[in-house]
Amino acid sequence: MSATDLAPAFFLAVVVILVVCRAVSRLLHLVGQPPVVGEMLAGVVLGPSVLGALLPGVESGLFPQELRPVLYVVGQIGLVVFMFHVGWDFRVDRLRGVARPAGLVSAAGVLVPVALGVVLIVAVGERTGTLAPDVPMAVSALFVGVALAVTAFPMLARIIAERGLTGTRFGSLSLGAGAVDDAVAWVLLAGVFSIAGGSAGLVSVAVAGGFGLVAVMAVVVRLRGRTASLADRAAPESLLPVLVGALFLVAWYADEIGLYAVFGAFSLGLVFPRSGQLDHTVETLKPVGTVFLPLFFTYSGLNTDFTLLGSGPVLLFTAGCVVVAVAGKFGACWLAARVAGEPNRVALRVGALMNARGLMQLIALNLGLAAGIVTQAMFSALVVVAIVTTVMATPLLALIDRRERTRDGEPRRTVAAAEAH
Repeated sequence: MSATDLAPAFFLAVVVILVVCRAVSRLLHLVGQPPVVGEMLAGVVLGPSVLGALLPGVESGLFPQELRPVLYVVGQIGLVVFMFHVGWDFRVDRLRGVARPAGLVSAAGVLVPVALGVVLIVAVGERTGTLAPDVPMAVSALFVGVALAVTAFPMLARIIAERGLTGTRFGSLSLGAGAVDDAVAWVLLAGVFSIAGGSAGLVSVAVAGGFGLVAVMAVVVRLRGRTASLADRAAPESLLPVLVGALFLVAWYADEIGLYAVFGAFSLGLVFPRSGQLDHTVETLKPVGTVFLPLFFTYSGLNTDFTLLGSGPVLLFTAGCVVVAVAGKFGACWLAARVAGEPNRVALRVGALMNARGLMQLIALNLGLAAGIVTQAMFSALVVVAIVTTVMATPLLALIDRRERTRDGEPRRTVAAAEAH
């Protein structure tokens, strides 16, 4: 397809994606699921698993192979803007008083899933037919372990905000642990790619570059007052290009060092200066993430083919991944919170929130697929893990709430208030 042909194909694809995402999100909202879950499932619906199986001609016509890189790039723009806003909305001061338990929960939420994922692949991987033939067993095992260790930090933040749990003990603890989890997971992922490439260069660059990113962010923090003052004196129309330029520059740097654009975007949002003019500019940029993020989910859905799960060994492998994922994240984080001295009602909610993989696991899977580490069958199996664990989060929280109301006879707001600082 020529560039002239790609433009109208892209416009039509975006319209279809937005309509389907909106429809699925509205349906799932009726059962208490956040919009991001609807967008994840809508991506699968538009791929070979549903639309491709029912109307293969329609799927190939709407999403030709030449269009998919365009969807990926534009979806990355939405992803970067979305993660910037997650960082911008994140309040570091809420982590005071939960640093120790958050550190313990984070350590358990990384180490246990990685170990269980490695054991699963070593034990049954070769018998499932899901491993890439030219990839060493160690690389496949470590990749699956890291993919299972990822926490859907953006999803976690959105659930906490939408349910009014921002000031609760378990909300602050989960946000702190989730942020550390994902930072560690990206470094581990860079390590896996280094092993796959037969060089320690990637992980060395990721670690060194990560320190460089921290140094730059520290400078931004020190200059926040001066930056805000300059922004308030600048013309409003000139601030948006500066913000986009800074955001894309940080995203590019994070990609180059192997921590990936989303982590750089979140870091910039975390330290971004505040002022009347800047706040308005940030809010102006927000709809870009809302419109273009679904394109990333659709791109993931186009790579997901559930018909590959039809064989017995692959289906059992998928079920095993789900069990290992839940035990390694929900179970380990709940136990770590209890060991840290948190009451059971806090520990259960922390486990439920940390268990969601969502967007972040999809990012890791797409990177693994692009690198040739992940086969289409393994990709589809791990997408099931991402969907199941993400969909579980809201019902689990509701179930915990109902059990407490039944036992204590207290309204939900009393329970949340008891945990707030």
